[in-house]
Amino acid sequence: MAADADDFTVHTPLTLPVLPLDDEVVLPGMVVPLDLTDTEVRAAVEAAHAAARTSGNKPKVLLVPRVDGTYAATGVLGTVEQVGRLSDGDPGALIRGVGRVRVGAGTTGPGAALWIEGTVVEETVPDPLPGQVTELVKEYKALATDWLKRRGAWQVVDRVQQIDGISQLADNSGYSPFLTTAQKIELLETTDPVARLKLATEQLREHLAEQDVAESIAKDVQEGVDKQQREFLLRRQLDAVRKELRELNGESEGDESDDYRARVEAADLPEKVREAALKEVEKLERASDQSPEGSWIRTWLDTVLDLPWNERSEDAYDIKGARAVLDAEHAGLADVKERITEYLAVRKRRSDRGLGVVGGRRGGAVLALVGPPGVGKTSLGESVAHAMGRSFVRVALGGVRDEAEIRGHRRTYVGALPGRIVRAIKEAGSMNPVVLLDEIDKVGSDFRGDPAAALLEVLDPAQNHTFRDHYLEVELDLSDVVFLATANVLEAIPEALLDRMEVVRLDGYTEDEKVVIARDHLVPRQLERAGLETGEVTIDESALRKLAGEYTREAGVRNLERSVARLLRKVAAEHELGDRELPFTVTDGELRGLIGRPHHVPESAQDPAERRTAVPGVATGLAVTGAGGDVLFVEASLADPETGGAGLTLTGQLGDVMKESAQIALSFLRSHGAELELPVADLKDRGVHIHFPAGAVPKDGPSAGITMTTALASLLSGRQVSTDVAMTGEVSLTGRVLPIGGVKQKLLAAHRAGITTVVIPKRNEPDLDDVPAEILDTLEVHPVTDVRQVLELALSPAEALVPAAVA
Repeated sequence: MAADADDFTVHTPLTLPVLPLDDEVVLPGMVVPLDLTDTEVRAAVEAAHAAARTSGNKPKVLLVPRVDGTYAATGVLGTVEQVGRLSDGDPGALIRGVGRVRVGAGTTGPGAALWIEGTVVEETVPDPLPGQVTELVKEYKALATDWLKRRGAWQVVDRVQQIDGISQLADNSGYSPFLTTAQKIELLETTDPVARLKLATEQLREHLAEQDVAESIAKDVQEGVDKQQREFLLRRQLDAVRKELRELNGESEGDESDDYRARVEAADLPEKVREAALKEVEKLERASDQSPEGSWIRTWLDTVLDLPWNERSEDAYDIKGARAVLDAEHAGLADVKERITEYLAVRKRRSDRGLGVVGGRRGGAVLALVGPPGVGKTSLGESVAHAMGRSFVRVALGGVRDEAEIRGHRRTYVGALPGRIVRAIKEAGSMNPVVLLDEIDKVGSDFRGDPAAALLEVLDPAQNHTFRDHYLEVELDLSDVVFLATANVLEAIPEALLDRMEVVRLDGYTEDEKVVIARDHLVPRQLERAGLETGEVTIDESALRKLAGEYTREAGVRNLERSVARLLRKVAAEHELGDRELPFTVTDGELRGLIGRPHHVPESAQDPAERRTAVPGVATGLAVTGAGGDVLFVEASLADPETGGAGLTLTGQLGDVMKESAQIALSFLRSHGAELELPVADLKDRGVHIHFPAGAVPKDGPSAGITMTTALASLLSGRQVSTDVAMTGEVSLTGRVLPIGGVKQKLLAAHRAGITTVVIPKRNEPDLDDVPAEILDTLEVHPVTDVRQVLELALSPAEALVPAAVA
């Protein structure tokens, strides 16, 4: 028989019908409606009513949570307060939770319900409450109030605040909809009221924290959605305005992606390029308006569509006409003109025989024009394009240190651009322009990569028909481009890059060529720049020759042009001041009065006593610098025996190779002095000093070997070196004269300096074929094999001895 709920005590045994709660929990103090259409619920309520009729008390049931068919160990004693209809019209019962009951063994009872023996759980509440528990009660009420206010349940706030018992306060969490079934069962099975209140407080605190995060996320999302909605609305309004403007202007409709698709389909693109462009158009169609990817794609598509994929200039196959253009625009430079003429002739023959394209490659060219400044390397590129009938583009490489300047940037970078090669093709408007890579020897490298290495593919005729720029990421055919690279110093170009180019040397102009260039090109240009008309000022050829020979001494013509410009400015200024009447002819005798004295007077024009070689121990050598050939004087002296010991002193900022050449020269003279009838005894006790003037300029190389030997031999013998003799060549310990480089540039320098006799190594005799005939006619060139021949040619006769210089 069930016990009376009004008078049960702690550990009072109870026998009650079980009312199972699937995935639901009822805590003491809760009043819940249950649906009687459920068979087990109805059986338990009917059994409780049957038992209550005999006892006269309220019907009692045991509310036990059931999860996946398993009953919890603790249930709640519930009294059936009322039986009636629920809000949906189904039969239902209103049940109030009274206290916790420890579920025991099953037993028998009336009705179809499951009966269980249970024991009421004892709950001990400290009285009075400790301070910590009081603070816990305040915290729970504050959290519960906060949560209820957020839900707008203001009528419940007062009821929660009026609850005094900590057990009832903790069990009030049973109404919380955010608690899971497992959390409610944990509250149900926690019998200590204080521990249960701590658990309820922690659960409520965690939920509020999660709710704060969720509200923050929802707020951010809502702000983003609002922004997108505003942007969408504004863009729609902008589209509407554009539509109205198009209608006013009579333009057809169509959005941007449709416009790009139409442009790609209408463009004359290679098949692979078209496929890549259409893929990018599809990405543009899928991209949102505010996505940055859209602007990247549009920039890429504009670049691809602007490139002249199938545009090519027709080559001018008039070979004689092309040669005439080169001759008219440049004097001299026969090697370059012959190479361009050969290239055009071969192109013409291949085109006539249908061999224009072989293996996907066309017949482009890669030439390296190497020579000192001012010889016309850059302007020659324009003349080549003019002669071939092609577009001309100049790409300045001086100081470039970023590999991306050549290959382009990856599109992932902000502000990415294609490389200079692609931009040159775009600027030229054709796929076969003449591209001048100016100052290729000035390209540097640092942490951003090596641009010279990136040029390897560009300048390789076997690879550049599939050149791939990092920005475009599609193949670009450069095999029909004529690349002309310019450089001042051949050694500064990386060997792998130099191997891909055909080197054409421009060693400088003769004096006759400079006069022709000044007469036909420089003077007309500077007349225009000075505001003078043709015929107002005429410069006589003798004046031009003196300007080229005595006022300037260079391989090119830049300083010559500056001198002409200065001369014409002086005449124009004097005319404006009323001191000069026009027309006026400038002769060589009037140059000093107009622009001052000459700066470079040949040694042969000086007084014999003032010449550098007027004393023994001075010899004239020939060298090659970055500005072309030059004359180099070598001075030697012997120290006084009383002031210093023996040894060799070298000055003039010399390199290691040149220092070794001095040691070799000294060693040769010590070992062969008796044979050469030289007083080599002086070399044992007296210090030898060899000096190269212009000490601020670094000097290196082996070609001054015979010059130093001649200077030392002149010093020891007291015989002067002939003023009009210059020499170049490497010397060995046995006295052999070994070959050197730069013969043409050195002979041009000797001619400019007024030298009449030049000594060169015998093995360099074939290099004389490169020297202009008019230069060879003015020079007496002596190829030699032994240094003894050099001394015989260079030193004055023995009977003309003068005292040796010992300074």
